[in-house]
Amino acid sequence: MIDLRSDTVTKPTPAMRKVMAEAEVGDDVYREDPTVNRLEAHAAELLGKEAAIFVPTGSMGNAIAIKLHTRHGQEVICDDRAHILDWELAMTAWFSGCLARPVPTSNGILSWSAIEPYVKNPGPFNAHTAMVNIEHPHNMGGGTLYRIEAIDEICERAHARNLKVHMDGARLFNAVARTGLTPARIVKNVDTVMTCLSKGLGAPVGSVLAGPADLITRARTHRKQLGGGMRQSGILAAAGLVALEESPRKLYADHENARLLAKAVGIDPATVQTNIVIFEIASDPASFIAGLKQEGILASAIGGQKIRLVTHYDVSRQDCERAAQVLRTLI
Repeated sequence: MIDLRSDTVTKPTPAMRKVMAEAEVGDDVYREDPTVNRLEAHAAELLGKEAAIFVPTGSMGNAIAIKLHTRHGQEVICDDRAHILDWELAMTAWFSGCLARPVPTSNGILSWSAIEPYVKNPGPFNAHTAMVNIEHPHNMGGGTLYRIEAIDEICERAHARNLKVHMDGARLFNAVARTGLTPARIVKNVDTVMTCLSKGLGAPVGSVLAGPADLITRARTHRKQLGGGMRQSGILAAAGLVALEESPRKLYADHENARLLAKAVGIDPATVQTNIVIFEIASDPASFIAGLKQEGILASAIGGQKIRLVTHYDVSRQDCERAAQVLRTLI
C-alpha cells in the first residue's frame, strides 16, 4: 500500500532501530536517563531555548504549554482550524479550564490585525485573554506557513499586551526545509514551542516542548499528571536523536512529491508549501477513499468534501507517480 494518510505512519529507520537497541537508559522521572537528557539538551540548543522536555505526543506537549501560560477561566486565541481546537479532545478546556477563542482564517494563518479584535482585558463581563497559539506549518490549512515577519509581529504585539505565544510546531522542520531559516530563528520570539519527532522526522514516538527553564521545570509536573512519566524512555529518545540529526535533509523530497500530487488533483503546485495537499471533490468522499484503497493507495477524508494527502520518506517518488496516475483517473 502507498500510505498517504499522514506522515505519522513513517517507520523507524535501520539507524533508529540500532540505537534504540543499544540505548543507555535510566529512570527519566528521576532525571537519570542519559539518552533522554541528551535529547532534551540537543533539542533546546536547536530551538534556541533554555530547556526542553521529552513528551510522548505533540498533543501532550501542546496541552502542557497551554497549562503553563494560563489560569482557569481565561481564553486562548487560535485559528478556527487549529489542531488544539479540533483534534486534541478539548484539552484546553479539560486540563487548563480555558476557552479556546477561534479566529476565522482562509488558510489557518493568523495575523496580528486578525487577532487583536479578539483580545480581551480583565473585566466584569469578559474572560481575560492569556495567550495566542500559532500553528506552523498549519496542518488543516494544507501545510501552510507563516512569514517570519508575521510570527515576529504577533509575538511583539502579544507581548506588549502581556500575552504569551505558543507555537504548535508539530512539523516545524518542514518549515525549516522550505524557508531555509534555522529552527531557532523561526521560534526565537515565541515563549514555548512544541515540535514532533514522530511525523516527517520518522521517530516511532515522541515530541519535545521547549521554553524557559522555569517553565520546563513546571512542565515535568504536568507531564506526570497526564501519565507521561515514561521511566526508561531513552530507548525512544535515542530514535529521536537520530531523527533530529538525519531526517531534516529528507524533507525537501517530501515537498517535491507533494507538489507532484497537487498537480495531479488540479492544484497549482506553487501553492503547496510543504508536504500536505488538501483538495475538494464533487463525489462522496468515502467512495473516493475506497476507490483509492482498491488501487493500493491510502488517503484521509477530513470533513465535508475534502481529501488530505501527506507525503513522507516511506513513500518514494515512484510511489507518488503511481498515486498521481490513480488520482487523475478517479477524478
